Amino acid sequence: MTRTDDRSAALRAVRSLEDSPALDPVIERVRPVVADLLARRPDVAALLHGRPLGHALHPVLTDVPIGLWSSAVVLDVTGGPSARPHSERLIGMGILAALPTALTGLADWAVSGRRTRRVGSAHAALNSVGLGLFTASWVLRRRGAHTWGVAASLAATGLVGAGGYLGGHMTSRLGAPPRGLSGPPTTRPTPDADEVEVGAAPEDGGPAAV
Repeated sequence: MTRTDDRSAALRAVRSLEDSPALDPVIERVRPVVADLLARRPDVAALLHGRPLGHALHPVLTDVPIGLWSSAVVLDVTGGPSARPHSERLIGMGILAALPTALTGLADWAVSGRRTRRVGSAHAALNSVGLGLFTASWVLRRRGAHTWGVAASLAATGLVGAGGYLGGHMTSRLGAPPRGLSGPPTTRPTPDADEVEVGAAPEDGGPAAV
């Protein structure tokens, strides 16, 4: 699919985000710091990128907090009062699981191309606010304000869902994270169409050199 074929309003909006320099000043301040930390500890960087698995680690870890939080919301809606302690526990476990998940995502973001960094910044912002709301939900539940806790978790679910859409875009449309970080650059004789579309230059959204 080329950009002229984009019929989805959501996809067109994310394509605009790819091309927008609005977040570049923040990105250019944060990225070098993260990249420098990764360069100093290549063993930790390899672990965060998923090299022991031969596969990017971040997409695997995202299933854990999302699954825990989604289960909590289902219990909130269908479980009744007896399910409240279980929902609270699931949300707390999701908060803990989000921390290593965020670290792996930050590591991948720092070595990705320009377009991925732009979309990834919005992805991180949405998920960070979502995490904050889930944390507030957990605190409210602990204090007995169950209704407000449920409201916070529902709002958080919407934000995390939007963040997940951007994460899917980076993976399926931009070919992120660069495959060479976790294993061989590619096992296919011909790259995916979108890998060709984003181009080989890292500044244009292509994989960064490893």
